[in-house]
Amino acid sequence: MDPDWLKFHPNPKQPEFVLPAGAVDAHCHVFGPSPRFPFAPERKYTPCNAGKEKLYELRDYLGFTRNVIVQATCHGKDNSAMVDACRTAGDLARGIASVGSDVSRDELVEMHEAGVRGVRFNFVKRLVDATPREVFIEIAERIQEFNWSIVVYFEAADLHGLEAFLKQLPGIIVVDHMGRPDVSKGVDHPDFGRFVRLMTENENIWTKVTCPERLTVAGVPYDDVLPFYQTIVDQFEDRVLWGTDWPHPNMKSHMPDDGALVDYIPKIARTSGQQRKLLVSNPMRLYWAD
Repeated sequence: MDPDWLKFHPNPKQPEFVLPAGAVDAHCHVFGPSPRFPFAPERKYTPCNAGKEKLYELRDYLGFTRNVIVQATCHGKDNSAMVDACRTAGDLARGIASVGSDVSRDELVEMHEAGVRGVRFNFVKRLVDATPREVFIEIAERIQEFNWSIVVYFEAADLHGLEAFLKQLPGIIVVDHMGRPDVSKGVDHPDFGRFVRLMTENENIWTKVTCPERLTVAGVPYDDVLPFYQTIVDQFEDRVLWGTDWPHPNMKSHMPDDGALVDYIPKIARTSGQQRKLLVSNPMRLYWAD
C-alpha cells in the first residue's frame, strides 16, 4: 500500500435517508485482495485491500440491493477480482471491465455471463497511460454485440478535445462524475455549460452525479457541488446514476463517510420520483435489462 494511501472509512454512520427498495450503488470498486488478485505491474498507485466481502457488507449496511462494480485501474486489464465479485453476488451485481484490443470474443462472452455489462475508457493521465482513440472505437464497436454501454472518465479540461470522439462512439455512454467540473468556477461557467450542452445534444450520453468529496473546494458537507448535481438531475433525470465510489481510490484530502454520502442523495435528487429514477429505474434499465 502506498504510504500516503487513505483507507476507506472504518465505521460509517447509519444513513438517515431510507433508500428506495431495490436501490443500486452504481459506481464502486474492489481492490484485490492480494495476493489472490494481484495488482497490475503498470499501476499508478497501490491501494489497500478492499475485497468483495467488505463491499457487500457495506451494501447491506447502507441499505442497497445491488452494485455495479467498475474495474479499478490498479488492476489494469486483469478483470479477475471484479468478475469474481460479480459471480459471488449473482444477479445482485453487474460489472464494468477494462479491456484491450486483444480481448477475444470468448473472453467477452465469459465476462457477459459473469455479469459484465460495459467497458470503461479512462482519459485521466495521472491514472493510466494514453490509449489511441482508434483502439477505443474498435472495442466500442465489438461490444455492441452484447449491448454493453461505455463508461468514460475524464476531467473538465479534457472535454473540448474529446467531444468529437465521444460523438463517434456507438451505444450508451456514461460519463463518470459529470466530467469532473471545476466547481470553483460556478455552475454558470461556460466549461460546465459545455458539458450540459453535450448531454442536451446527445441523448445516448448519461452521467454519474457522484463523488462530491472529489469535486468540492469548500469541503464537507460539499454544498458547493450541489448546484452542479441539481442542474444535471433536473434536466436529465432519466439519464443519471449514483454510486458511493467505495473504497474511494486516491483520495488525498480526507476519507468520506459512506453513510453521510447516502444522506447527501436527497439534496441531489430532490423529489421521490427523481430519487427512484436515480437509484433504481435508471441503473436497472441500463444494467439489468436482459
